[in-house]
Amino acid sequence: MDWFAENPWLAWLGLALVLAAIEAATVSFVFLMLAGGAVAAAAASALGVPFAGQVVVAVIVAGLLLLVVRPVITRRFMVAEASHGIGAPGLVGRSGRVLQAVTATDGRVKVGGETWSARTPQGGDTCQPGQEVRVVAIEGATVIVTGVTAGQKTE
Repeated sequence: MDWFAENPWLAWLGLALVLAAIEAATVSFVFLMLAGGAVAAAAASALGVPFAGQVVVAVIVAGLLLLVVRPVITRRFMVAEASHGIGAPGLVGRSGRVLQAVTATDGRVKVGGETWSARTPQGGDTCQPGQEVRVVAIEGATVIVTGVTAGQKTE
C-alpha cells in the first residue's frame, strides 16, 4: 500500500481501467466519461498536484465530459438503434421488383432479397411483373408499394 501512496497516478490509472471495463460491459458512455476524469487525475498526480486537487480535477473533468461529450457521442452512436434500419421497418423507402401483379388487394414483390406479400394503396395503379416499385409502408406481413416513375431516384 505504501507503493500506491508514493505513486497515486498508478491508482488513478487502475481506476480508469476498471471504469473502462465496466463501460465495455454497459455501453452507456457514463463510465467512459468517469474514466476520462480518472485519467485527468492521474495526469494531475504526475504533475505533483496534492490528492485533494487530484479529486477536484477528476470531478471537474468527468462532469464536463458527461455534460458536453456524452450527449454528442450518444447521438452519434445510438441513432442507428432508433432509426429502425433493420427488420421490416427498415424496408420503407427501399425499391423492389414485382414478381406477381400487385393490386389493391394482392400481389408479390421481391425487396431486399426476400419475397413479400404486397398491395398498392387504395386507388393506386396496378404494378406489373418486372416493374420497379418503392415500399411506402408495412402493414403486418404485407408491404404497401407504389410504382417507381421515370426520373425518380432509386436506392
